[in-house]
Amino acid sequence: MKIELSNLGALQQAEFELGDMTIICGSNNTGKTYATYATYGFLRFWNEAYILPINMSYVDKLFENSSVKIPLAEFRKDRNVYLKAASEQYSDKLHIVFAANEKYFENSSFSIMLDEPDKCPEVELERNFGTEKKRLFKILKAKKNDFIEVNLLLQDEESNLDKYVVKETIGNAVKDILFGHLFPETFIASAERTGAAIFRKELNFARNRLLEQVGMGEQDINPLDLINKVYSDYALPVKHNVEFTRKLEDMSKTESYIAKKHPELLEHFEDILGGTYKVTNNDELYFIPNDNKSVRLTMDESSSAVRSLLDIGFYLKHVATEGDLLMIDEPELNLHPQNQRKIARLFACLVNSGLRVFITTHSDYIIKELNTLIMLNSDEQYIKKIIEQENYRQSEIMSPEQIKVYIAKKASVKKNGNKRPSQCLTLVPAEITNQYGIELDSFDDTIIDMNRIQEEILFGGDD
Repeated sequence: MKIELSNLGALQQAEFELGDMTIICGSNNTGKTYATYATYGFLRFWNEAYILPINMSYVDKLFENSSVKIPLAEFRKDRNVYLKAASEQYSDKLHIVFAANEKYFENSSFSIMLDEPDKCPEVELERNFGTEKKRLFKILKAKKNDFIEVNLLLQDEESNLDKYVVKETIGNAVKDILFGHLFPETFIASAERTGAAIFRKELNFARNRLLEQVGMGEQDINPLDLINKVYSDYALPVKHNVEFTRKLEDMSKTESYIAKKHPELLEHFEDILGGTYKVTNNDELYFIPNDNKSVRLTMDESSSAVRSLLDIGFYLKHVATEGDLLMIDEPELNLHPQNQRKIARLFACLVNSGLRVFITTHSDYIIKELNTLIMLNSDEQYIKKIIEQENYRQSEIMSPEQIKVYIAKKASVKKNGNKRPSQCLTLVPAEITNQYGIELDSFDDTIIDMNRIQEEILFGGDD
């Protein structure tokens, strides 16, 4: 599955693929966050807003006969057609995703295509619609069947059903069958998460803006217009991040698949955190340090690392579903180098437990620790000895095939179908091998420069 970006922020032309773990590195202002936010926005758009078109004749037949079978072959051949349509619809909304002036995105595009559009997943599906006491209709598809069957369950009440709602519902079912888990449910931790942790109780934007305008003496206020204006002021990932942070107490009542199946990963996270988050019966949130469990610290009393990991911790413990995509903008924020190494190992464990991970990073420690995890993927006896000596776990070991790494930098690219390549900001894939791990020179060049200067200071007088 290939994602292509054009004229998006600093990125003039770029393409990349999502792996089990996807990493984008690069200098400041090279488009890493643009690529991340655009990808997040598309996945949310696809899962929540894009409606796969269904011929209305199927719905009419359903209402006439109380049942209809819809062949899937005609939809399967058009999988890339649907993706192209969704990409075009989404590209027109990029300015909304970034909460920016529409003119800055006039020539921007985001597109996603399947390398093997004819290779469909085998999906079994059964969905009932309505309430527990009043089932309205259901959709069935056996794993090997090449059709879906839709049945009305309450014929005498079928007039209460809106045909267009039924049409959209069938379209969503067909979409899920055609694409399976290619487009995962996605959670993002933006770089603004540290501030959101402190001010989360005050981050009711609509209320604050309403109070502000009432205080200015404005009489004719349309609350819906006001709310729309408020939310348009913030990039979609930031808005969703803030909304999540404001509801942590409610989320603490549920358990993620990680809490149920892999509690050791939460212990790993708490080791990085240096304590635990605690929600009381009165819905008060505290941080309890490991070295003094009698202490309860509010978020504004806690360290910046505790605040920057807050929403990630709650997502992992209470929300994550197997197959999800976890996106983190700069996971190294406020973390000591030792904990940056630990969080790289945690990411590897999460990937090996069934979660997909996408990060942007400036951290040489994270990249080098991932290199180690790749290089430890060997049956050599001396490697096994190193794993044991250095307290690595088998659940942390990764293969090169699991990771995609891209460097945001200038390179020669054929832009918009031009025959001759030209220099522009793009995403360059890094080579990843078992022997050397991720070959990434952007960090190494800086370290070499620093070492050279220090050597000149220490030994330059010997001449």
